[in-house]
Amino acid sequence: MKSLFLYLMVALYIGSGINHFLNAPMYMKIMPSWLPFHSGLVYISGICEVLFAILLLPPATRHTSAWLLILLLIAVFPANIQMAINYWRSSNPGLWMTILRLPLQIVLILWAWFYTKESRFT
Repeated sequence: MKSLFLYLMVALYIGSGINHFLNAPMYMKIMPSWLPFHSGLVYISGICEVLFAILLLPPATRHTSAWLLILLLIAVFPANIQMAINYWRSSNPGLWMTILRLPLQIVLILWAWFYTKESRFT
């Protein structure tokens, strides 16, 4: 079961990272205005998601990769908040999904944190 959740996590982040390239304009719309280089940050975060996901697979890099994913999830949290604000301002009917996404970030952090507990040498 543990392996299933690991592979699911890897697939989730690889898919999400690839989506940063396929739908970059969508991600740029949710970037907070105070952040510079929106397109660069969108692409960098996509690369990081794919790279960190791949690095979850080998036990030797899993611990570090899980911590990097946690840091990435924290770093992109302002974009999730901005997305909720944008949906609220435009009376978008999908607002409820953006609100649910905020605590989901905690779930994703806890999921990654689970893999920080693994030995780096197994």
